[in-house]
Amino acid sequence: MPKTQFKIAFFELEQWEKEYLSKRLKNYKLQFIDSHLNENNANQAKDANAIGIFIYSAVNKKILDKLPNLKLIVTLSTGFDHIDLKECRKRKISACNVPHYGENTVAEHTFALILNLTRMIHKAYERTTKGDFSIEGLRGTDLQGKTLGVVGIGSIGQHVARIAKGFEMKAIAYDKFRNLKLAKRLGFKYASFDYLLKNSDIITVHVPYNKETHHLINKKSISKMKNGVLIINTARGGIIGTSALLEGLRSGKIGGAGLDVLEGECLIKEEKQILSKHFLKECDLKTVLQDHLLLKHPSVIITPHNAFNSWEALHRILDTTILNINSFLKKKPVNVVK
Repeated sequence: MPKTQFKIAFFELEQWEKEYLSKRLKNYKLQFIDSHLNENNANQAKDANAIGIFIYSAVNKKILDKLPNLKLIVTLSTGFDHIDLKECRKRKISACNVPHYGENTVAEHTFALILNLTRMIHKAYERTTKGDFSIEGLRGTDLQGKTLGVVGIGSIGQHVARIAKGFEMKAIAYDKFRNLKLAKRLGFKYASFDYLLKNSDIITVHVPYNKETHHLINKKSISKMKNGVLIINTARGGIIGTSALLEGLRSGKIGGAGLDVLEGECLIKEEKQILSKHFLKECDLKTVLQDHLLLKHPSVIITPHNAFNSWEALHRILDTTILNINSFLKKKPVNVVK
C-alpha cells in the first residue's frame, strides 16, 4: 500500500508529540484522537490501517471488530499486555513495541541522587536559598575508590556500572545471570548478594518488582551492610521495606537514602503512564508522599518517580514508533511482539 494511502490513528498524545510525529510521518494520513482507545471512540478510527496507542488502550476482540482495515498496532510502551495478541494473529495484524528507551536516563538519575547525598547538595541548596552561605556541616565524601553495589545488572544496571567506572569507583554486581564478557568490558565484578551487602559503600537496586524481589532490602539484609551505607532506589518502591529502611536510618546503620520510588505507590507498569492525564486521575502521588515519614528525614532525598523523564527518553519512544511503522511498510518489521 502506498504511504499516502496508509492511515494511522494515534490515541492519547500530548500536543508536542502530535507535532513531532506529523513532521516525521508527513507522507502518511494521520489522525489524532485525544482520549485512549475504547469502545466509544473506536469507530472514529474505523478506516485506520494502523493505530498508535498506550497502555490504557485495551485492544481486544470488540475493539478489533470496529477496526476492519487494521494491519499494524504500535504501542508507545515497552509492555504489551493490553493487546490481545492471539486475536491479532488470527486477523494477521502485527504488533510492535518500544523495548528500550530510558536505560541511561535512569542510570544518570541514579548518580544524581548519589551525588546529592555524598556532597549534600540538597542541604547546601536549601541553606543558600535562605541567604546562608556557611559550609558548616556540609563536608562530603568522594566517590573515587568507593565500592558501588549494583543489585541487578540488566540494561539500566549496566549503565550504572559504566558510569561508576568514570568516577573510578569499584563496582560489584549481584545478578541471577552472569555475563563475564560484559563484566570485563564494563569493569565490574560479580558477587554474591551477601558479599555485596557487606562490602558496598553505596547500594543501588535495579531489579524488577515481583514476589521474589518484594522487600529484598529488609531488616535482615540491612543488618549485614556497612555502617553508614547509602541506599538508592530508582526501580520500584516495594523492593525496599519502608519500616526496615526507617529503622536503619534512625540507628545510623544507613547513612542516607536516595529514592525515586516509594512503597505504596499506585501500580506503575510503565513509567510513561505517570505523564498521562488518565494516571493522574486514578493516582495521587502527592498523597503517597505526604504519608511517608521518609519525606521529612534529613538524610533522605525523594524525587517523584521522575528518573525516566527526560526529553531524550521520550523522543526515543517516538523515534522507535516511527521506525516500527516505516519498517513494517518496507516489509522488514522490527520490535514485533509475539
